[in-house]
Amino acid sequence: MPKSSFYYHRTMLGDKDKYADLKQRITALYHKHKGRYGYRRMTVALKHLGVHHNHKLIAKLMKQLTLSAKIRRQKYRSYKGQQGKIAKNYLKRRFKASKPHKRWLTDITEFKVGDHKLYLSPILDCYNNEIVSYTLSRRPTYDLVSQMLDKALDQTGKHRHKTLMLHSDQGWHYQMKPFREMLKKHQIKQSMSRKGNCLDNALMEGFFGTLKCETIYIEKPKTIEALERQIHEYIHYYNHERIQLKLKGLSPVQYRTQSLK
Repeated sequence: MPKSSFYYHRTMLGDKDKYADLKQRITALYHKHKGRYGYRRMTVALKHLGVHHNHKLIAKLMKQLTLSAKIRRQKYRSYKGQQGKIAKNYLKRRFKASKPHKRWLTDITEFKVGDHKLYLSPILDCYNNEIVSYTLSRRPTYDLVSQMLDKALDQTGKHRHKTLMLHSDQGWHYQMKPFREMLKKHQIKQSMSRKGNCLDNALMEGFFGTLKCETIYIEKPKTIEALERQIHEYIHYYNHERIQLKLKGLSPVQYRTQSLK
């Protein structure tokens, strides 16, 4: 063996991993967020802790540590033909809003635990992707949607924008006369996706994918009660702690609070 090769390998064997501390931080953050962070979000989370590294290095180290974000699946469909009045698609995939409570999205998704089902109905604000209100039910009844809307109206009050729009698919809940009348009473413009076009409500679809990916695909609940607790905990975490790259590395509530200041 050449003398230079001998000393090179001896030095390499004696050296410590210069990224050992960084790997520990990455691993700790990964498990703190239950595997929900990929390398991009991990890079931003580290910056919040004062640790600045290129995203390519973070991706490389996460690969070495075999740490990767989870994947997602499909959702419940509530379309059952025309049950009431179909609104026009006024949103037209404009998923950005200049102010809070100007454009809301809503939909219903289904969860299964054994032979039991659970339905979630949330309202998402296009301004900061925040979940304004939500309801959970063992059955997809009209109350699931009406109570969700009541909560949103109570919580936002005078903070709602004068030209607030609520967009949904053509699910039968949103076609019902009481629902439409409630929107009209509070001067909220109703918008609906075109039939069978999930891209018209893509931001809401994206939230459901993230929710399922970062809850039941990580920790599979054994009972409906456990699933309910899991969803309550996740939505609080999503609104207050989970950073989003599109929100400058802030959580939805942090982003809204800073913008108001």
